[in-house]
Amino acid sequence: MIKSSFTDHEIFTGENMGIIQRFPEDFLWGAATASFQIEGATNEDGRGESTWDVFCRRPGVVRENGNGDMACDHYHRVKEDVAMIKDLGYKAYRFSIAWSRIFPDGEGQINQKGLDFYSNLVDELLEAGIEPYVTLFHWDLPQALEVKYDGWRNKEVARLFGEYSGVMSGHLSDRVSNWFTLNELDNFTRMAYNRDRHAPGSKTPGVAESDKVVNQAIHNSMLGHGLSVQAVRANAKRPVRIGIVDHPPACWPIFHTPENIAAARKMWIKHNEYKLLPIIEGLYRQSFIDRMGENMPEYTDAEMKIIGSPCDFMGFNIYSGAPVRAADNEDGYEAVEIPLSMCKTFMGWPITPKSIYYALLFAKETFNNIPIYIAENGLACDDIETKAGEVLDIDRIEFYRQYLDMAQKATEDGLNLKGFFVWSLMDNFEWSAGYTKRFGIVRVDYSTFKRTPKLSAEYFKEIIKQNALI
Repeated sequence: MIKSSFTDHEIFTGENMGIIQRFPEDFLWGAATASFQIEGATNEDGRGESTWDVFCRRPGVVRENGNGDMACDHYHRVKEDVAMIKDLGYKAYRFSIAWSRIFPDGEGQINQKGLDFYSNLVDELLEAGIEPYVTLFHWDLPQALEVKYDGWRNKEVARLFGEYSGVMSGHLSDRVSNWFTLNELDNFTRMAYNRDRHAPGSKTPGVAESDKVVNQAIHNSMLGHGLSVQAVRANAKRPVRIGIVDHPPACWPIFHTPENIAAARKMWIKHNEYKLLPIIEGLYRQSFIDRMGENMPEYTDAEMKIIGSPCDFMGFNIYSGAPVRAADNEDGYEAVEIPLSMCKTFMGWPITPKSIYYALLFAKETFNNIPIYIAENGLACDDIETKAGEVLDIDRIEFYRQYLDMAQKATEDGLNLKGFFVWSLMDNFEWSAGYTKRFGIVRVDYSTFKRTPKLSAEYFKEIIKQNALI
């Protein structure tokens, strides 16, 4: 059992202002984006339709009828955007590949222009001294696979994802060393089929598909992850590292007693039994099997072995978390309801910086101390421009200061945090919120596509320069 030395962060006074909270020398600072959210050019150079292209055309599912047709026009502004990343001081850039830009039908004929686009992006990054971190799937499934196979409900899509992953490794691994397979399993399975809020939506709009369908889709996506891990390694032209990105249950003890910490740990384990723990352990725990009953997905021992293909690291997307306390019930814990008066982001998400620390602590205890990157962290703000054209987003700066305080504390306490990726590099298409929510440290004017670094970009540039919290 790992013993935490965690205490509430200190208030800076005249006596302790000289304390410098440094990060490890090899700590990686990066920025992150996703293909559908920034690229645009949805009908150019042979790209096939994705499930999000189709979903955006459904009335009422995206705020203000937004879509990804133009997004941030990154497809035509690669040089400009890479130069901006370099100027902001980042050493790494996490981006995703649009599967339908490589395989317009999800399988079969390869689109060379799609390969060329990402190859050129990688070359631009390396020339600028920026390490590419490639995510192979960030929710934009080729629509053809949804039509032909029912998407992630079908194990055939897992197999095809492995094939696509091998193709990308064969073309980019001579220059790309770091890979992520999937991003946030729940958001393209449960949030789609059961809650009808993400693409492709449920089969009958507004009618939730069953828990068994969702559980099967999550299992199939984990199988796709395992096949992707194997394919990337098998086709790599030089040694590579690979893992998965997910949004784990970032629960934290409501106050720091052994009982509450143990309760938060129990919640962490229970809510990881259906996805991340099978990837680490190569099996479903009996407690999960018993709990699922007839809703348990269909699987084989051979599939679980594939799912358990060893990862080199994991990425955690941490935005908010649940306060937990010990309880005299079957679970041994309860999540405490967050009051309306608690500080929240523009998305309505509570600001809970301790969630980063405890996610890393519990990961060290339950995930075999696997190296972790914070693959996404950030918030949406109203980001009003001043008359001078500046965005003085001090709310975002204060948010990051609190979360980075916990991240630095984690490294100081020996937790295996290797890097931090800002979400997001720039304002973009925020899924069902359309363009109404701005997460970027760079403002995008969607009428001109002008990029304007916000005050938070300047803040991060100084953090990266000093490799310390300021």
